[in-house]
Amino acid sequence: MVQTREYSDEPSGPFPRPPGSFEDGDGRTIDLEAPTEVDDELLENLVEMYDAFDPVDRAQGIPPTGEGRIRNWLESIVDIGINVIARHDGDAVGHATLVPDSDDPEAIEAASDIEWELAIFVLQDYQRAGIGTQLLEHLLGHANDLGIERVWLTVERWNGPAIALYERVGFDQTGSESFEQEMTIRLE
Repeated sequence: MVQTREYSDEPSGPFPRPPGSFEDGDGRTIDLEAPTEVDDELLENLVEMYDAFDPVDRAQGIPPTGEGRIRNWLESIVDIGINVIARHDGDAVGHATLVPDSDDPEAIEAASDIEWELAIFVLQDYQRAGIGTQLLEHLLGHANDLGIERVWLTVERWNGPAIALYERVGFDQTGSESFEQEMTIRLE
């Protein structure tokens, strides 16, 4: 097991597991699902969501802009990653994914032996309504069920709301670059 980041000795959790449904802060019914595979229909729904994503809210170059680049990016992460999708009236409005820090299929299969990078996105019209929290917690619960123990992320240092969300869920600030804050969490 190669560990390149610092993790707390104390695990965080437990977290809820998908599927689930809840009423967000704006009174909308949001459904959460963890697809075992991303079929063409779901991929197209995610492409549509990311194509509608406001470029101002993009960070560290993701999600990319343009339908073709979005599709290529999604195809490179959804098949090897762990995904939880938030839907409203059948449309994807949020997506959280964990991508393995390894290309080795055996290491990915033995999920606990590697670190997993987190990315989470919620469409602007659905932000600040509790969807990000639910999406993140359900992704971590799903990851725990799959044997994943170590998750990390980077967030822009000036993104106070995102950092506060990650800390509320149990992430610790571990390292930083000039523009990015690295955070980690150990799951139960």
